[in-house]
Formats: sequence, C-alpha cells, structure tokens
Amino acid sequence: MNKIEHIGIAVKNIEASNELFSKLFGQPHYKIEDVEGEGVKTSFFNVGTNKIELLEATTDDSPIAKFIEKKGEGIHHIAFDVDDIRAEIKRLTNEGFIVLNEIPKRGADNKLVAFLHPKSSNGVLIELCQEIK
Repeated sequence: MNKIEHIGIAVKNIEASNELFSKLFGQPHYKIEDVEGEGVKTSFFNVGTNKIELLEATTDDSPIAKFIEKKGEGIHHIAFDVDDIRAEIKRLTNEGFIVLNEIPKRGADNKLVAFLHPKSSNGVLIELCQEIK
C-alpha cells in the first residue's frame, strides 16, 4: 500500500454536504460522479495532498443507504492506493483478511476498487484503489 488515497464520508444530502465541506475546506469540490453499480453519488474534495469523498445513496438498498440507516452520517471507509490491486487482494487474502470482492470493480475517480470486510480489519471498512490506466 502506497498511501491513503481518500477518506469516504457517508452523507444524506450531497448538495448540502458539498456546501458544508466547501466552507470547512475553503474551496469547492472538484468532481461529482455517479457510480450506478453501487447506487451512490460521489463528490470529491482535495485537501492539501489528501482527498475526501462524500457518498450519497441513490437507491434505498445501496450500501451507503444501509450504512446511514444503521450508523448515521459519518466516516464510511478509508481507501488506500495500491500499484497492483489483484496482487494486493491475493496478499491480503493469504494474510487472513476477508475480501468482499475478489475481482476488482470500477469505482469512482477512474479507479479499480476492492473492499475488505470490517470484521477482518478491526471494524474499519478498507478500500483498495488502483488507478485505471
């Protein structure tokens, strides 16, 4: 793993949250993107060398909708940048982590993504991200 790629925050209303976080960071978001396969709308902010991803559910049965229903708005996941997501999935599986999707899928911000189950990582949902080239 190279670095933290972004921190994902689940929100109920992306427009209101964009306004709030724009005030907090002193700058607007740089991108809004729908990820239809996950039933989510995302918004990204650059904060120094870091990124924050806001996630709003677009369907009632999406993972973000379920998260907000259970836990409310807040930090949803921490994403890590990797060079070779398939090799990292294999390595982490061999280390005993539970990988939620063994085949990487297309995520937001031009990334291939895979997730580790929070039960295998002290309650933290971990996302692996590899830039699509």
